Formats: sequence, structure tokens, C-alpha cells
Amino acid sequence: MENKMKEIKMDKIVLSAGATGDNLDKAFRLLERISGRKPIKTMSMKRIPSWEVRPKLEVGCKVTLRKEDAEKLLKRLLAAVENHLKKKQIARNHFSFGIKEYIEIPDMEYQRDIGIIGFNVTVDFIKMGARTKRKKIKRGSLPEKQGVSEGEIEEFMIKKYGVEII
Repeated sequence: MENKMKEIKMDKIVLSAGATGDNLDKAFRLLERISGRKPIKTMSMKRIPSWEVRPKLEVGCKVTLRKEDAEKLLKRLLAAVENHLKKKQIARNHFSFGIKEYIEIPDMEYQRDIGIIGFNVTVDFIKMGARTKRKKIKRGSLPEKQGVSEGEIEEFMIKKYGVEII
């Protein structure tokens, strides 16, 4: 019998795009169109004069999807990268990849008002018991073995989504 506490599952998918000004509005509309949800805008925390960034300047947007919505969207996004993931894109508890042009996603057509832009996709994984780390009352810590290793993520993605690891 398999130990239920060692079973991994996908926690969430975060779609994000970094931009400022007019490009931020385009990225906002793109993420809204792809996810079907309203993204939030992210703000900078520090000043970086060489990049002309100041505190509280809107520098990007992101949207989080969970459960069935996340699984459906992940299948479409993986098709955009031809079901390939590089080993260096996989890290402990998550993996990330970028999509250079949104028109590579199946069923997505070119939008004149958006133009050609890309975005990043991050997929987080958890094991049972991860709530003890997040809850407010009687918060606990998790041991290292309760995290999701790169090998477990690779095995999960190959088995469930048929992804090829390069």
C-alpha cells in the first residue's frame, strides 16, 4: 500500500508577464484572455535607477489558477512548447517555462490590440500536510523530505501529461 503523505499533486499555476506602460496593459489583456480570470498588477519594491524603476511602479501582472482550471490550461500550455521540458527548468517544488508568442498556444488567434508578446508559466507542487506550513493558528514546519524533489516532478509530468524531459 502506497503512503498517502508521499503522493504529490499540482498546487497551482501562475502565469506572469513583466512590462510597463502600454505593454503592461497588453500583457494584462493577454493573461485575462488565456486564463479567463482577472490578473493583478505587481509593483516594484525598490529603486533601480539604471532601469528607471522606482518604488510602487507597476512592473508586471500575474494570475493564479488552481484545480481543474489549472490542469486544463497546463495541457494547452505544454502543447505550445511541444510537450518538452528542459531539466534545468525543473527545481525543487516547482518548474517554470516561458512561451515566447501566445499564438503558439492551440486555439489562440492573433489579437491586433495585443500584438505579439510572451509570458512565463510556473507550476507549483505540494505533498499532503503542506497546509501546516501556511495556516495561521498552530503553524508548523515541514521536514526536507516533505518537499517535492526534481525527480518526483519529472516522474509525475511524464506519467500524467506525457512530457518529454530533455
